[in-house]
Amino acid sequence: MLYSSRLARLKKLAIVSDVHANLEAFEAVLDEARGLDMICLGDLVDYGANPNEVIEVVRRREIRTVMGNHDWAAVSGDTSLFNARAAMSSIWSRAHLTSQNLEYVRTLVPDIRSPFEMSEAYFTHGSPDDRLWEYVDPRTHSDLFGHYLERLGVGVIGLGHTHVPYVWKEKGKVVFNPGSVGQPRDGNPRASFAVLSVEGQEVEVEIRRVEYDVQKAASKIREAGLPDSHATRLFSGT
Repeated sequence: MLYSSRLARLKKLAIVSDVHANLEAFEAVLDEARGLDMICLGDLVDYGANPNEVIEVVRRREIRTVMGNHDWAAVSGDTSLFNARAAMSSIWSRAHLTSQNLEYVRTLVPDIRSPFEMSEAYFTHGSPDDRLWEYVDPRTHSDLFGHYLERLGVGVIGLGHTHVPYVWKEKGKVVFNPGSVGQPRDGNPRASFAVLSVEGQEVEVEIRRVEYDVQKAASKIREAGLPDSHATRLFSGT
């Protein structure tokens, strides 16, 4: 899927979100996005079996990352807003994270501005109104997109959390979701991310899908004793 709009400057950036401790999917995306700077829209942990390894990749590569609701649960210990299986996964992640990685998650910011050394882009996990928890879907929020863009004074907004990719554009403005690297929920099991390209006055957002070793990621989840549904849904992307 390829969409165009307008902006000013030259840059290409990979945008990922909702890695969810799925190391195999993350490595496949990193390979596909080789050579690009990257921003992560949160949720490094939970569901998958490799939270430490994923965080260590992010730290080593100095990937700018915002805090997602699952990251927040890892540092706060509060799982009251999760369903039972998500809460089990959060408790497991918190127990298995190293002190250094837990402290890193604690330092994650709620949003990122100006990734292109300008003021026209804004990234967060949920929504500009509720950066951790609100699910933003074009079917329910498209009438708010113009409001978000005007209030923030930006031309591009990137959001995560829903695990479903989309790109909305209107009057030279763009709101998009790169989908989920580690647990897609749009019926496509391939890892999802976006490439945001800015050249002169032109902006393009391309949603890319990447094959990865789903069987290996699922086996790790089962071996860790995490809920089996976290493994089975990887095969269907739902």
